[in-house]
Amino acid sequence: MTEKNQLKKQMKTRHITMLALGGAIGAGLFKGSGEAIQLAGPAVLLAFIFCGLILFVVMTGLGQLVLSDQKQHGLSGLVQPYLGVHTADFIDWIYWSMWMINIIAEAVAAASFLQLWFPNIPAWIFVLILALLTTIINLFSVRLFAETEYWLSWAKISVVIALILVGLYLVATQVFDLGFFPTMRQMTDYGGFAPHGLKGFINSLLVVIYSYGGSELVAITISEAENPKKAIPQAIKGVMTRIAAFYIIPLFLLLIIYPWNQLADPNVSPFVMVFQKIHVPFASDIVNLVIILALFSSINSGVYASSRTLFFRLSNNGQKKSRFTMLNKNSVPQRAIMFCSGTLYLGVVLSYFLGDKLFNYLAGSLSYTVLLIWLLISAAAFVLVRKQKKMGYTIFLSGAILALILLFVGILITNPLAVTGFTALLYTIIFLSFYWNHRKIEKTSEKS
Repeated sequence: MTEKNQLKKQMKTRHITMLALGGAIGAGLFKGSGEAIQLAGPAVLLAFIFCGLILFVVMTGLGQLVLSDQKQHGLSGLVQPYLGVHTADFIDWIYWSMWMINIIAEAVAAASFLQLWFPNIPAWIFVLILALLTTIINLFSVRLFAETEYWLSWAKISVVIALILVGLYLVATQVFDLGFFPTMRQMTDYGGFAPHGLKGFINSLLVVIYSYGGSELVAITISEAENPKKAIPQAIKGVMTRIAAFYIIPLFLLLIIYPWNQLADPNVSPFVMVFQKIHVPFASDIVNLVIILALFSSINSGVYASSRTLFFRLSNNGQKKSRFTMLNKNSVPQRAIMFCSGTLYLGVVLSYFLGDKLFNYLAGSLSYTVLLIWLLISAAAFVLVRKQKKMGYTIFLSGAILALILLFVGILITNPLAVTGFTALLYTIIFLSFYWNHRKIEKTSEKS
């Protein structure tokens, strides 16, 4: 990339740290936790711990890739020296498609939560407003995007901290009234710790993986961070702490305070139930607002991640004159942002004609994509640490790769066939597009 066509380094360490923090808190926690509990019962704790340990190893490997000498940017730039050009092209496009799917699904979800307050306003109007907001924020400058995500993350973190404090108070009250062991028995009194057995545990992994997806977003900031080799590894180091603080501790407290089958109500967020228990006024409205903010944050991050991935991919493909790689006066890829946020409008049209079925397929395919991205990151990091002869990292990454393959097989068995078929078709198109694109470039070179 020429200096004129380079992204500006405007993200500070605090932005990236908070982006990593906020990335761990989304609708998967506030709303999806109830669905995961419904599938696995109290055993959902093991699902979050198991996937959290895998994520920790994956993110540690990602940190090693960031610290190595890199001349390219984006996920493709991190994996290309170790897995080759074709894999680099593949990971960029599946990552881009993941965010495209995600922003459509979450925009429609956000609209449904807004309709709880304004039932007479059509969903497409809310999606339009969200699309315009995210487009403006991303077009203005990367600093505005970073500041927006910084404060949205603070809002989400504050609610989780409040839940933990309230939860600790309620658990302490129960222990004082009933005793320690009767209080702890809450998790095994209703069908046991794993009421749906191994199948329920495996099914819950689909939701858990979806909840953790997006943590790798910090790697996309490498081109716009003021000090990426300091900021990104620093953000990655605390990933296990964030998982414990934002998922495992709150879920543990929830499962002690309420029977798991009450928390599994799909119509009520577990967070609402806790705040209602201490008679917080407008508890459901407060949590509804936080869920909307979490979804907006995810959409905003999705537009950022997808536009930068599109920018990197087309630049790396030798298409520097592509309209999607052109930067505006604020040094952001304007047309790439417009194209990616424009997907939201397509989502409104599709949802009007196809309804919820489409989004069930899309959401189901996201877990496959997150797993595959983690697997490719781990494989690239494995090659790197083997070359560097770091035995400890090599062993841990080997374990993570094996666990990810087993997870992939487990989800393959339990996922609906239509979701698997849709995802397989998408991957096949992306895989073969590499050859089509290279033939096109070769023909262009021959003519010139």
